[in-house]
Amino acid sequence: MRRTLRAIGLGAVAASLGFGALLSAPPANAATTTIVIWTDENRSASVRELFANGYKGYTVQVVVKDFGQIRDDLSKVTESAAPDVIVGAHDWVGELAANGSIVKLNVPAKAVRETATYALQGFRYGSGIYGMPTQIENVALVTNASLIKTQPKTFAELSKMALALKKAGKVTVPFAVPQGANGDAYHMYPLFSGLGGYIFGTNPSGSVNPKKVGLDNATFRQNQNLINAWNKSGLINSKVDYGIAKDAFVAGKAPFWITGPWEINDTIKKLGFKYRITAVPTIVDGITPVPFLGAQGFMVTKFAAIHGVQIGANSLVAEYMSTAPAQAKLAAANGRTPANLIAAKAVSDPQLKAFGAAGVGGVPMPNVPQMASVWSALGGAWVNSTKGAGATPAQKAFAQAQATVVKAIG
Repeated sequence: MRRTLRAIGLGAVAASLGFGALLSAPPANAATTTIVIWTDENRSASVRELFANGYKGYTVQVVVKDFGQIRDDLSKVTESAAPDVIVGAHDWVGELAANGSIVKLNVPAKAVRETATYALQGFRYGSGIYGMPTQIENVALVTNASLIKTQPKTFAELSKMALALKKAGKVTVPFAVPQGANGDAYHMYPLFSGLGGYIFGTNPSGSVNPKKVGLDNATFRQNQNLINAWNKSGLINSKVDYGIAKDAFVAGKAPFWITGPWEINDTIKKLGFKYRITAVPTIVDGITPVPFLGAQGFMVTKFAAIHGVQIGANSLVAEYMSTAPAQAKLAAANGRTPANLIAAKAVSDPQLKAFGAAGVGGVPMPNVPQMASVWSALGGAWVNSTKGAGATPAQKAFAQAQATVVKAIG
């Protein structure tokens, strides 16, 4: 039904369907006057608010999807039900651009200047920009300040404090970093990078070089005995999944928690004790632990052209969603730092600023298709080497992960 809307009587039809009001008369040459956006529940209210009055003569219909399903559903949706714009993660770009699901944008020079460089780089593929980043995020270390009076300066100090509290029976989870049966390479990345690990190397131009895999590089191998020690002491246990980690920290039964800004409004600000948000402290001298940097943004799909709304969709994404006012509204609604530099400077929330500070020097998640083979291999290496009794020595677990990724990339 959505694709049969026309200029004649559109206002009444749109109102009856709940698609929202029009800003002005719809474009006469448009095949449809509705731009459909797929977004997740967390952003849906703010996206609806942004486009409650439509956009440049188009109505805007917001469809709520599970975030993880947006990418998958895009490959199997029927043309009539397909979105013109999706809200997704920058590390989807390589796959979606390569298979033609999203299209290259015409991004104004002003938008490029005002956007965080690494965030925009995350939406580049080949010579084009395939999305407009609107929010950036990374994990950080959240510390229970009631249990830990002085913030540890090194990871060795952190480990000593955490294990002492567990031995005294004051905590049940000494270090709440999420893994679980399937692993969690994302939350484990500060520890991985802090030991000298990396995913892919880079080309002279700065682009990702997937032929250079660093899951078991020489520097990381020199430090892998620390992983074995963490497993033996019980500091890190892969049986701790996201729910266990969060529940233990909230209950005051974990002194340290690795999490991201998505927990600020619903969890961190409601904690019943004082806390600190910092970067993970130094694990090995000379190496700074850094998190993965992620960016979410808006992308125009191939269906926008099929539906006759590509001009409007490109304008909505590249022109409007690149602006400070639009990104400020979106960020405020769900606790993320705006990718727009002007909007980011205006962030006043102390928790959000602390997460931003913890992300300085972080590594953007590679957006190349080859990254798909990394998640399970790297996460699995951590699971196998930190599952307590019977764990695989780190030297063997990460060598296997390296071999698996190299073989998969081929």
